[in-house]
Amino acid sequence: MSATGVEYGLKGVVKELLSYKAGIVGIGLLALLLAISVYAIIAIPYEEAIRMWRGQEAMWIDNPRTAAPEWIEVFVGKRLPRTMRFDSRLQQTGVSKSVIEIPATDMKKVVITCRFRFDYDELPSEFNVFLFSNFTGSAPYVRVVLRKPSGEEVEVIRYVVRVPDDRIYVSISSAVLSNLLSQYTAKYPVNVSDRVTQLKLLFGRVTPASLESGEFEVEKGDYTITIEATLFSRSDDLDARVVIYGTVHGVAGTDHLRRPLEIALLWGTPIALAFGLTASLVTTFLQMLIAVISGWYGGWVDSAIQRVTELYMVIPFLPFLILISTFYKIDIWVLLAVIIVLSIFGGGIKSTRALVMQLKEYPYIEAARAYGASSFRIITLYIIPKILPPVVPGLIGAVPGYVFLEAALSLLGLGDPFLPTWGKVISDAADNGALYRGLYYWVLEPSLMLMLTAFAFASLGFALDKIVNPRLREL
Repeated sequence: MSATGVEYGLKGVVKELLSYKAGIVGIGLLALLLAISVYAIIAIPYEEAIRMWRGQEAMWIDNPRTAAPEWIEVFVGKRLPRTMRFDSRLQQTGVSKSVIEIPATDMKKVVITCRFRFDYDELPSEFNVFLFSNFTGSAPYVRVVLRKPSGEEVEVIRYVVRVPDDRIYVSISSAVLSNLLSQYTAKYPVNVSDRVTQLKLLFGRVTPASLESGEFEVEKGDYTITIEATLFSRSDDLDARVVIYGTVHGVAGTDHLRRPLEIALLWGTPIALAFGLTASLVTTFLQMLIAVISGWYGGWVDSAIQRVTELYMVIPFLPFLILISTFYKIDIWVLLAVIIVLSIFGGGIKSTRALVMQLKEYPYIEAARAYGASSFRIITLYIIPKILPPVVPGLIGAVPGYVFLEAALSLLGLGDPFLPTWGKVISDAADNGALYRGLYYWVLEPSLMLMLTAFAFASLGFALDKIVNPRLREL
């Protein structure tokens, strides 16, 4: 029992904690973060998460680049396009492939047709055609045609396949734009705006006014893409995958490398909790031990520990850490070890030592000395259990600081470049001008997770502090 009449046992602390709103909020948020962590570990094993996050753009080529999360439709009030994929190698609804042998020759024609409905309020973000062929002699000759809902047929491009795995970047191809403009300017002889793009001509309603202004209304309805390939050997074959990229993707959106951000948001949770809790727990425990040794033994031991502590307190912690991270490019766990080493002789030693100095004078400590108890027994059985409850609020309250420290180092480009952490997501967003480009979700989502973590531990620490510090009970 403490001097304030509050029971400092674990059961008593938990009971007291649940009697405060801040404690309930803190426990609730912490339970949510733990649930996210468990889900992330089960749903995406660590090795798989690292492989997916390091997968670069080639792994995620079928995802749209910097696409907002799908729920953003609620705020913009529009139906935003999703990504559509059509692969002739798979049995998909709306996709067909036919092979026509050309009589009296060794040639044949492959016709791949993709039918889909496009009824979104905005244009797609990209349009790519991936070609897979096994030609050994002359390269296949490909013609891509788009049939619009109005029945109008537009030749997208004529193309000679260069390699077995080839691709046509329709939405950025100058050849496609030139081909489309030649067709439409022959039909509508007007001055074409510089704002006209391949996607506007393919998925917009083309009129003389839209060509001049560059403003196109989305043409909704049923589209058909036909890929006609002429193969110069009957042993050759060709397949195609057509990807029409949306402007929204999944629950968290994608980054500049087309990676789904939910990977980093999910796995950032256990990494942040492990990093913050480990750093805070180890640092607090070591500081408490050093403070107890300093306060209990006194003399030259106390004097030496206090001088080292004062030296540590004047060392510029963050610049020193940045210096180490810059020179050695350490990973997150080595960074954690460096932070612990730099924090061992922190200011917490001073306050805990003062508490130990008071406890040394208590009668039951004198009694323990009188019956011959060793210093180890007195420290472990009588002193540490008494100073532990007041130390715990500081331990909990320090966790967000370490989580933010890791995020800040990542934002400065000094964190672990390969781990999917919240700080790395914010760093990538800053490097790619997310805020300037209006990609607010890219910054807000990891920032929200950081704030939730900070609020959870701050609420919990505040409630614990009120339990062990009676002066805060009136707040």
